[in-house]
Amino acid sequence: MRILFIGNSHTYMNDMPQLVSEMIESATGEKCEVVMLAYSARSLKWHMGEEYFSERFNILHGKYDYCIIQEQAHPMTDEADTITYAARIIELCKKANTVPVIFETWAEKVKPENQAEMNRRYQSLAKDQGALLAPIGEVWSSAMNELQDSLGADLYYRDGEHASAIGDFLVSMVLTKLITGRLPSEDFLKAYDFTIPDQNWFPVKEDIDDEITSISKDVATVIRKHVSAHAALTFVTKNYL
Repeated sequence: MRILFIGNSHTYMNDMPQLVSEMIESATGEKCEVVMLAYSARSLKWHMGEEYFSERFNILHGKYDYCIIQEQAHPMTDEADTITYAARIIELCKKANTVPVIFETWAEKVKPENQAEMNRRYQSLAKDQGALLAPIGEVWSSAMNELQDSLGADLYYRDGEHASAIGDFLVSMVLTKLITGRLPSEDFLKAYDFTIPDQNWFPVKEDIDDEITSISKDVATVIRKHVSAHAALTFVTKNYL
């Protein structure tokens, strides 16, 4: 399996695409290769403007099974732009027989009221464009309070916008379940954290071994429960394919 990720820091945080590949391999026993085109604070409009030829080449010639499409989230972009430029990416995907997947992001920690609008936009976009929807924001919302209140586990990085290692574990599990219809093995507790305590984005850890961390069994169990409970992750892949 080959997967292309298009997005920004919500995609590249904590090397999330690599974790997805490892979860998929755990779930299926098959090799999964990932490629990432992600740049800080960039929108799909930017991707299809400044980076158009890179996106075009990768989609049309990369022989990808899936393309994960992640729009700028904090703040949300103009909805008309999201529709226009996501549609262009999806059109290329369909020409290449690649399944497009809309990445539904999560609201900022201090603005949970924004989640309903995010959900509406991405659900509508996926439906109208004939793409799969990865309901990450919905699963994030449903799991967040239980994780925080019962286990003291925070899905957010310290800036209240990006994902922590736990958050990206959840993101990766949603994508794995959507794409494969399965969860990784119950003993899969690995995550990546490329941040350095008390530092901003640069520098980040450059030794992969230093990034590797473990999610507690209790935290992983809660995340698995909320991923499994989401109806779209039970039925959407079968219906789409």
